[in-house]
Amino acid sequence: MYRFGVTPWERYGKAAADSIAAVLHREEAERSRPLGRALDLGCGRGQFTPELGRRGWEAVGVDYVPAAIEAAERKRPEGVTYVVGDVTNLAGAGLGTFDFFLDIGCFQGFEADRRRGEGRSVSALANPGATLLMLAFGVTRLRGRIGGVSQAEVEDAFPDWEMLDVRPAETAGLGWPMNRSSPQWYRMRLRPE
Repeated sequence: MYRFGVTPWERYGKAAADSIAAVLHREEAERSRPLGRALDLGCGRGQFTPELGRRGWEAVGVDYVPAAIEAAERKRPEGVTYVVGDVTNLAGAGLGTFDFFLDIGCFQGFEADRRRGEGRSVSALANPGATLLMLAFGVTRLRGRIGGVSQAEVEDAFPDWEMLDVRPAETAGLGWPMNRSSPQWYRMRLRPE
């Protein structure tokens, strides 16, 4: 899709920048400084990873599309790292552990086995008390084309995590048919062992 310039998730990120900033601010408000390490799952060309770094996270972006990571590297600010990797299998990537995970539109595009793979992968890299903030479309008749998941499917993929909050996401800038997908922000915390 990058090759053809079809990147609706980037258009949404620009249109919903204020609402995304608000959920990140809410996430950071209950943390002390320094914030810790953050992993931007499915970071693409690095639209949100630099914002995490600017906010004080030690930010790492991961995506399995080498061309996207190359584009992110060209505009990489100091203190931000990008890695080519599969979010459903990060165990061998040598990334270390993280305090916060951000998934804006990555998880929703996977089939059930890959969603569970992302859940296992994130859980393996999570520090105690880590949180995950995920933006995902709801299930629609166009699921095969635009993705989409239910809350139950999110919870199924992350059995070791507690759902803290579910809120509707801004739909301005999505365009049809994605603006009919009832996007949600899911906020979860790794349960103590």
